[in-house]
Amino acid sequence: MKTRQEQDSLGTIDVPADKLWGAQTQRALENFKIGWQIFPKTFIHHYALVKKAAALTNNKLGKLDAKLKDYIIKACDEIIAAQHDDQFPLPVWQTGSGTQCNMNLNEVIANRANEIAGGKRGSKSPIHPNDHVNLSQSSNDTFPTVMHISTVVALREQLFPALDALLNEFKNKQQQFASQIKPGRTHLMDATPVTLGQEFGAFAVQIDHSRQQLRQLLPALQQLAIGGSAVGTGLNTHPHWSETVVVNIAELSGIAFTPAPNKFAALAGHETLKDCHGRLCTLATSVMKIANDLRLMASGPRCGFNEIHLPANEPGSSIMPGKVNPTQIEALTMVCARVIGNDTTVTIANSQGQFQLNVYKPVIIYTVLESVTLLSDAINSFCQHCVKGIDANTEVLKHNVENSLMLVTALTPHIGYDNASKAAKHAYDKQCSLQQAVVELKLLGAEDYQRLIKPERMLQPE
Repeated sequence: MKTRQEQDSLGTIDVPADKLWGAQTQRALENFKIGWQIFPKTFIHHYALVKKAAALTNNKLGKLDAKLKDYIIKACDEIIAAQHDDQFPLPVWQTGSGTQCNMNLNEVIANRANEIAGGKRGSKSPIHPNDHVNLSQSSNDTFPTVMHISTVVALREQLFPALDALLNEFKNKQQQFASQIKPGRTHLMDATPVTLGQEFGAFAVQIDHSRQQLRQLLPALQQLAIGGSAVGTGLNTHPHWSETVVVNIAELSGIAFTPAPNKFAALAGHETLKDCHGRLCTLATSVMKIANDLRLMASGPRCGFNEIHLPANEPGSSIMPGKVNPTQIEALTMVCARVIGNDTTVTIANSQGQFQLNVYKPVIIYTVLESVTLLSDAINSFCQHCVKGIDANTEVLKHNVENSLMLVTALTPHIGYDNASKAAKHAYDKQCSLQQAVVELKLLGAEDYQRLIKPERMLQPE
């Protein structure tokens, strides 16, 4: 392998000749051989967008020559266009400020900009990774800036569309199953009747709750830390740097980002991202509940509830012929388990903000983006390959309603709670119908029973 020599404050190190990164990236590759997790490419693209905005701002404020600005911007545009994705190999498990990730960007941009300018890789001329690409910046404020940008984009482009689609499908099912009466269940035991449509309507409300909660957090997520520099003071930045660079980030991204009102807090803690993940966790618990309800309703088909039919997407067993399993539900609930576990990681990581810097930034953003992506993909798959194809088993629903002992609740205003309890117990012990039990106990005649017990009248207040 051909190499070239690059230098940093620790000395000289050999770097593969075909790579755009420099000395600090190479040291990180050798020092952090941990796991396989790397930052998502979208995170890297957003980091390049911040570097582009920084170059534009430094030029506008008279701190960067126009030619150097143009070279940096061209290099950033190539990264944003995914032309150099293989040049960002560093693991998430690195320094807690994300310095290695930031320097990876600085070095790649500088080396590529120097090539564009007619120079050589490793020359640091005319573009220097620190003096020019990182001008007016610190890892401590650029990394959390990209954390917020990436989270906002992921929510807007991945999770919100997935939630919108699932919400619409649940509302469609609510209408489709509006007349399908079935036994309600509390404590997993028979309860008074509901409609299948009412159940799906409740699912829609649960999804809409999480969707609204996440959308309400966007203004806080759109506050950016850039301008805080190393500790929040803005050292080595122009007085108008923060507001100007954020305006450029907003224009480049098309999203209304604003400067964080307190840069010290923006560097030292990530409460907004913790809040965001907490809401993702709430969504995961709601989705887990919904998916498990559907799993139970579809259980069987002959020895379970068998109230609904799920789409048969693939064979379910390598040994049992004809078996079909709720695979989409299983995939979704595993994702929910992962997201719920991830919330513990983000909670612990956010607590590690000693003095002016939280030093768990990489694991926070990796975990948040993983949760957003997993939930988005799993919800999309669940909606497309499961929910859309759900059908009601009308005959089973009708049979279950007719045999439910909890229909006796409608008789309570007429015969009293104690007598209604006797009727239910008599029917259960004698294995007879509820009507037969009421008649045998001489609580009501058959005609009165038929007049009072109408499941369709038990679905709303009277």
